[in-house]
Order: sequence, then C-alpha cells, then structure tokens
Amino acid sequence: MNFEGFTIGFGMTGSHCTHDEVLPQMKRLVNLGARVIPIISHTVATVDSRFGTAEDWFEQISDITGEKVLTTIPETEPLGPSKLLDCYVIAPLTGNSLARLANALTDGPILMAAKAQMRTHRPVVLAISTNDALGFNSANLATLLMAKDIYFVPFGQDAPEKKPKSMVARMELIPETCMMAIENRQIQPLIVEKYRDLTS
Repeated sequence: MNFEGFTIGFGMTGSHCTHDEVLPQMKRLVNLGARVIPIISHTVATVDSRFGTAEDWFEQISDITGEKVLTTIPETEPLGPSKLLDCYVIAPLTGNSLARLANALTDGPILMAAKAQMRTHRPVVLAISTNDALGFNSANLATLLMAKDIYFVPFGQDAPEKKPKSMVARMELIPETCMMAIENRQIQPLIVEKYRDLTS
C-alpha cells in the first residue's frame, strides 16, 4: 500500500480512550508516504483527561505529521474549494459528532472539514467510537451508512456484555479503508468483532 502523492485529512474528536489506538494509524499513513493534515476538535484541543493532557495530544499529533494542527472553522473551510484532500478520515468519531454530521450541523472544525470535503464529492472516512451506536444514535448511523461520499472503517461491539449499545471501529484498518475510499469502494466486511475472543 502506497500513499505517495496523496494528502489525507485526519480529524480527531474527543473519544480520548481511543486516541492511543488512533495515533499509530496516523503515523502509519505518514510512513506509507501520505501527507497528513491534522484537524482536532475543541474537546481534543482543550480537555485534559485520565488518558492524557490536551497539550500532550497536540504535541504528539504535530510531531507525527510535521504539519500545522488545524483547530478552527476558518482554517478548515478552504479545504473544500482547494480540493487539497484526497481523503478525509475522522478517527475517532464520537456519537456526538456522528449525530451532528448526520443532521448537517457544522459547528466546529471537524465537521466543517467533512462538509468542505463532501462539497466536491471527495471521500470522507468515519471511524466511530460511541456508546450509543445501537441506541438513539442508531438512526444517525443508518443515515450516514446510506450517504454518498461517506465510507466506514469496519466496526463492532467492543464490550457487549457491559455496554451492549457501544460500537467502536477497528482503528488498525484506517489506512486500508482510506485507500479503498479513494477508489470509491467500501472496505468489507463492514461489521466485525472488535475485541471479544471467540475461540474461548
């Protein structure tokens, strides 16, 4: 898999518990030759959690990509008219941002970048991480599954016994999903097991 000559937008929202799974895939895209333009939500930019400080995440993202980290709507709106991005991935995509995207609410840099990308029918890849994918957000998930120009990183229930409505993407499949999305194809299978060991 070769991303030489491709520019990938990489949006991150505030599912802090999955950031450690996501950053290696950001680095993998860079190692595969992509120019990666990082975009972070207000939550990622400002919230410290038990998973790390906002400053630490910002520094890691900046170090991996070597690019300016975009944090505002005015910074991301030009991505559409310029057709800079060959693909735009949002990983992780929280349930909150999923619902906003499905209902055309553009209130931050992550969603503005998605809107800008879809304006010119260029691919948007979603890697969900939400506790209510099979709850109230299931309607929003269904809306996006049917939407043109949107592709999904394969996802599944991450803790069905404890959180039966929760679903999380297989973040290790981000580069493969992006490459296929650039070719206007959805990677398959789409619904997969996330963590559970089926051999025991």
